[in-house]
Amino acid sequence: MKRVATIILNRNLPDVTNRLHEHLARFDADLTDLYVVEAGSDAERFSRYATWHASWPDAMVHGLRFCRGMNHGLSQLWKENKFKQYDAFFLLTNDTELPDGPTLAPLMSVLDSHPRVGILSPCGARWGERLLLTKESTKYFWFIHNHALLLRREFIESIMNREQPDFMHFLFDGTNFRGYGSESELIAKGYANDWAAAITSKVFVGENESYLLNQAALIKTEQYEENLRLYIEEGQNWMRNKYGFNSRWSMQQYVKSFYDRFFEFHPEYHNYQV
Repeated sequence: MKRVATIILNRNLPDVTNRLHEHLARFDADLTDLYVVEAGSDAERFSRYATWHASWPDAMVHGLRFCRGMNHGLSQLWKENKFKQYDAFFLLTNDTELPDGPTLAPLMSVLDSHPRVGILSPCGARWGERLLLTKESTKYFWFIHNHALLLRREFIESIMNREQPDFMHFLFDGTNFRGYGSESELIAKGYANDWAAAITSKVFVGENESYLLNQAALIKTEQYEENLRLYIEEGQNWMRNKYGFNSRWSMQQYVKSFYDRFFEFHPEYHNYQV
């Protein structure tokens, strides 16, 4: 039985998604089952590996983005009674670029070595965080980018919405459409429930922004600068309405308060504190 379910989001970029799927099938097939969410894709632009198609009217017009797309994939596994067979879930946007070699074996070895880590991210090749991962290859953080996340099943089960396990509510808040601040909310829920969030340099990944820069019309989204403006504006409104925070700094301090308390309760993990 495979230990990991990998969920890849596609919207009208089948070649990009196919390459990512085939890379994982080549290097990580022994560890993972692969699933592709067609997040409002046109029928003629499905990945050849498509699993589920979000085809309701709003999804076809606006897509799903990260929060709703990952909720949809996870909820489908839940409905199909496959969710509990996995130890972890690897959530990927299709513009993620993986190293030339195994990805999940080193990530799962980290997860197995850190029993309180619920959220694990490979380090971005150009992230400043890599400077903190020299003496220790894995550290616990209070902020992580959200384009490649490995989530422990028990962590998801501890915070998921069991009353509404659907594309809007399963794990992420689907009302936060573009996802600004969603990773902070997830990490806060983790530390508040005794789960840590970590970044590891055991694996380095990249994010190819050229697809959004050059193929926005095909993906059916706004041009890069307009999308970035809406991402921040809509996300700040969501943050203000839900939490009463008027800046990302306030949200980060909220997350860090839970982070600091985690190490008060678990002094044995101080070596992994940044």
